[in-house]
Amino acid sequence: MPAAAAWYHGWNETFSRRELPLMAMKALLLDRPGTPDTLRIGDIDLPAPGPGEIRVRVHAASLNPADYKIMGGGLPTWTYPHIPGLDGAGVVDAVGPGAAPWKVGDRVYYHGDMTKRGALAEYAVASAAAAARIPDAVSFADAASIPTAGLTAYQALNRKMQLREGQTLLVHGGAGGVGGFAVQYAASVGARVLATASAANHDYVRSLGAEAVVDYTTESLRDRVMEWTNGEGVDAALNTVNRATAQADLELLAFGGQLACIAGAPENVADFKPSSKTFTVHKLMLGGAFGHPKAEAELGALAEEFVALYVERGFRSIVAETIPLEDVPAALVRLSGRHVRGKIVAWLGSLKEGEEFAG
Repeated sequence: MPAAAAWYHGWNETFSRRELPLMAMKALLLDRPGTPDTLRIGDIDLPAPGPGEIRVRVHAASLNPADYKIMGGGLPTWTYPHIPGLDGAGVVDAVGPGAAPWKVGDRVYYHGDMTKRGALAEYAVASAAAAARIPDAVSFADAASIPTAGLTAYQALNRKMQLREGQTLLVHGGAGGVGGFAVQYAASVGARVLATASAANHDYVRSLGAEAVVDYTTESLRDRVMEWTNGEGVDAALNTVNRATAQADLELLAFGGQLACIAGAPENVADFKPSSKTFTVHKLMLGGAFGHPKAEAELGALAEEFVALYVERGFRSIVAETIPLEDVPAALVRLSGRHVRGKIVAWLGSLKEGEEFAG
């Protein structure tokens, strides 16, 4: 156990910032807006949890496209050096005022507030309302892989589109993080899934529960969708790509179908076939919940529900590889190529990799 963590284990669960002595931790640091290759490993002061916050001894943190996209321009709220990383999993190390029911020693995972310092560090501060307990059957690595990808898929398919047994669903990027969880959740409720993926990932996506897989590089998605649905179109579509493909997805929806977008909504919605087609469009962004107490609590509820389903329905781990903190910059470059299967997870701490992820 790191000295900092050991020092705090005897402390009271709530304390003021004045009581927190300055101690350093290792973190991945961004000194100014830039690209992943400008990141460095360095020491920075241990963070203190404020009201409604917990501090987590991070065991695992997963990588997301948002990590490299946002660091290019930074955010006005960032102070430098900034620590990236939206998704973390670990053990509660300290509890700020009003952060009940969390206690020191609880195993938690969470989606972080992108306006603040992130999870790619030995310790991180998280919203108590947005965090969820990790079941004993789930490792830190698998828990860290869930927040951005799993909760986005769950919010889209469960909360927004309320996907049901027998319905048809198109998933873009079935081998990716959001897509991999979406395919598994949809199959678990009895929906029929058609997913896009490169040829090398077809068997993998089918193993997650897809009934049909389309090679988006060589096949006509429209032709395959219409063939698969007998010309009706799909009941629901989950677009993880961009505005242009989201616009094209409107053509693929059945009458009364639904489209959920996480990378930009269609630009022409109001005037799209107004006399012949009715549909619903959902725009999703998990990070928009922060700063809204009810929305943060809903984010925590999503996390509690989804990880319970993960265990109950035997979802397959989508962790493709685990890497040390110093390999994160190169991994973010690979991730930006949009050809990474599943999730890349960084491990932190002094234990060996297998021990760290054993939970």
